[in-house]
Amino acid sequence: MQQLAYFVAVAEVRHFTQAAELLHVAQPSLSKQIRALEADLGASLFSRARGNITLTPAGEALLPLAQRILADVDTARHEVQELAGLRRGRVRLGATPSLCAGLLGDVLRRFHDAYPGIRILVEEGGSRDLVRALTRGELDLALVILPLHGDPPLETAPILRERLVVASPAEPEARPAPHPSGGRMPPRPAQVPRRPHLRISDLRNRPMVMFRSGYDLREATINACRAEGFEPRFAVEGGEMDAVLRFVEAGLGIAVVPSMVLAGRPGLHGTPLVLSDDETRDHRRGQPSPGLLRTIALAHRKDVDLTHAARAFQSTLETFLVEAALSGSLPAGVETLLDG
Repeated sequence: MQQLAYFVAVAEVRHFTQAAELLHVAQPSLSKQIRALEADLGASLFSRARGNITLTPAGEALLPLAQRILADVDTARHEVQELAGLRRGRVRLGATPSLCAGLLGDVLRRFHDAYPGIRILVEEGGSRDLVRALTRGELDLALVILPLHGDPPLETAPILRERLVVASPAEPEARPAPHPSGGRMPPRPAQVPRRPHLRISDLRNRPMVMFRSGYDLREATINACRAEGFEPRFAVEGGEMDAVLRFVEAGLGIAVVPSMVLAGRPGLHGTPLVLSDDETRDHRRGQPSPGLLRTIALAHRKDVDLTHAARAFQSTLETFLVEAALSGSLPAGVETLLDG
């Protein structure tokens, strides 16, 4: 384990002396352990030409395996500590920004009250980023968007369905607002017309605020626009959820977001989004469809059993969602897929 830890440290910083400082060991000792690992494996792991440290093909192959092994050893250590009645331990949870900004806080509050000795580590990110972190063993559980891309070795349990909406400023500006310097602020762009729903084609030529790479909403929006025969026009791109919503409030453009993130934001209006006119009708009843939806699932690795703390969090989450659905307190546009 020590040799693998030394190898991963050097591979990540690409410098032997810096890796030794990070690990609080002497550099000659670290180098000796790396040489012993290379001798044991029968292959060089680093190329040291002209002072530049790079991974050899053998090192490239070992790195993700070593990272996963070290993560699993750390998980095993915490699992043993948890055997004392969940008085100690941790849960490493990944969640999409819409959930972090929405109902996750109430779930974490309930879990913390029930298990105050369990540390909760939350990683916020796009679904693809969370799937990669889960696969590498950096997370115990993650709330991700289905379907998953590729074929990651994960178990998924659908728990929520949420509506996608087009976010726009809630109220138009009647006249330009005063600028602190004494001048006038430029007027905001025209708002999205107030309709029961919007089609993807209605986004053509409208300035949009777009998330950074790694957000599933970014790719979903771009792909939906391209399927309608046009490229979306970005006014601003590269933001996280809070930044995107603030930019929309400021009138920089519109954005496709989950409906739950608009709760508590009176400066924003959400219009349900559909793919096309044909999909706004239930052909059996002739009624409008509920709009474009996406499914959220709780995921974990197939090859690693959940820790006691992770199982306790899963139970807390599922109980919370069922009770919230029964009491009607789920955010607007959100429904649970769990049985009451």
